[in-house]
Amino acid sequence: MAMLLSGKDVAAAMKERLSDQARRLRDSGTVPTLAVLRVGEREDQIAYERGATKRCEGIGIEVRHIRLPETCAQEELLDAIRNLNADAGVHGVLMLSPLPAHLDLDKAAATLDSRKDVDAATAGSLAGVFAGSSDGFAPCTAQACLEILKHYGIETAGKHVAVLGRSLVIGRPVAMLLLHENATPTICHSRTNDAPALTRAADIVIVAIGRAESIGAEYFGAGQTVIDVGTNWSDEKGKLVGDVRFDEVEPLVGAITPVPGGVGAVTTSVLASHVIEAAGA
Repeated sequence: MAMLLSGKDVAAAMKERLSDQARRLRDSGTVPTLAVLRVGEREDQIAYERGATKRCEGIGIEVRHIRLPETCAQEELLDAIRNLNADAGVHGVLMLSPLPAHLDLDKAAATLDSRKDVDAATAGSLAGVFAGSSDGFAPCTAQACLEILKHYGIETAGKHVAVLGRSLVIGRPVAMLLLHENATPTICHSRTNDAPALTRAADIVIVAIGRAESIGAEYFGAGQTVIDVGTNWSDEKGKLVGDVRFDEVEPLVGAITPVPGGVGAVTTSVLASHVIEAAGA
């Protein structure tokens, strides 16, 4: 039976550390503050905003909510972002996406100050991830994968890590973060020849393709560590499931994250850590 890599345990450890940092900031006169910018009333965004708010407030971070109607004009959105850029009392901005179809996400991201971009919406933040510099912040979900590995003492230096998925939200950034930790990452995608052979040869496999239970035992080998980033609703099972067929893969590998209760539980803690870091800059 594989060891379960519980994200809840990671989040609890991070909360203790971050709460102390937030307390020290407040004692010095700085109230770490996150602004959440949401356009429209998408249920998934409302749910994420609620979870992020609960996590941040529990740590000692103030949260402001900027809500625009789904019909807002592009300039109205850009003005809201400019106001947040100029507000010295706001240290981090979380702009929820996707935006309604008539709005240009690239223009909105380009307007956001990368120093306040706590979830890598801007090109400047992503450039920092790829360059290994301190500019901006990494995508929260990508960094959450590394936080889990570190918490459980799973060594990455010198290890072969296969990443299934090449998005700019998780796949490519997590590969770069691992490279900076001296791992040897391989990115697999829909055009990769014989991806299962590559993933079976890895020490660690990170799955982030966004298709429910699409990755089975043929992708894994005995003793591997598996980080399942996927969060998908299964109508058939009536619950959240990952990208990995958990019941099939768990008996084979050495350690695996559950869904729910794995990477998702750590993501908002990483968000909080970015706000505190920005507030202390």
